[in-house]
Amino acid sequence: MEIIPAIDLIGGQCVRLTEGDFAQQTTYDADPLAVAQRFEAAGVKRLHLVDLDGARARQPVNLPVLERIARHTSLLIDFGGGLQSDAAVRAAFDAGAAQITAGSIAVREPATVGQWLQEFGSERILLGADFRDNHISINAWAEQSERTVAEFIQDYLQAGATTFVCTDVSKDGKLQGPSLATYRTLRAQLPAARLVASGGVTTLADVEALAEVGMHGAIIGKAIYEGTITLQDLQKFL
Repeated sequence: MEIIPAIDLIGGQCVRLTEGDFAQQTTYDADPLAVAQRFEAAGVKRLHLVDLDGARARQPVNLPVLERIARHTSLLIDFGGGLQSDAAVRAAFDAGAAQITAGSIAVREPATVGQWLQEFGSERILLGADFRDNHISINAWAEQSERTVAEFIQDYLQAGATTFVCTDVSKDGKLQGPSLATYRTLRAQLPAARLVASGGVTTLADVEALAEVGMHGAIIGKAIYEGTITLQDLQKFL
């Protein structure tokens, strides 16, 4: 299972929100590049980089930060936030993203995301399956769609997608443990999908439990910044 630390960006700084609420923001570091370099020095290979300003603006805002991290580390960066057009996706790739995550647009405009999968390939286009109460959340998690997580993943598997970042919005940033039961069900229902867990990962035991479930990756954010999981703890997975 791949360990994927997260850096969330507001105003070019490394922050974390609770349940995606911009009113519940903690700033951890003014220099995201320094944070990324610490991850790399610990043996991390991948980075989940989220442009929260971009998610609100519906267009990327923090591409210069992406560019700096891509230029000064060898991390494989998955970039998301505000990617609503072909031009935005190309700009993210040009700035150094190895992959992008299609979130709300994957619900609103499946034909567009289907074109991205055809043009760029499933290795470069990840699907953001953000959910609350088993239904997909959209528009910076402010709205619920009618579709269940399983339906969303099944539809995109048929469209050629392979990898899904599954974030339980109700657990994100709370340090109360991940949605193991949901992930176990999804793994059983959709064995062909590569599932990356996100939201609530708090302890090393959580990471080990996700590996036992058969998740393909675990995104870890606040737990690292708050010290409930250390990079040293994660060495056996790296």
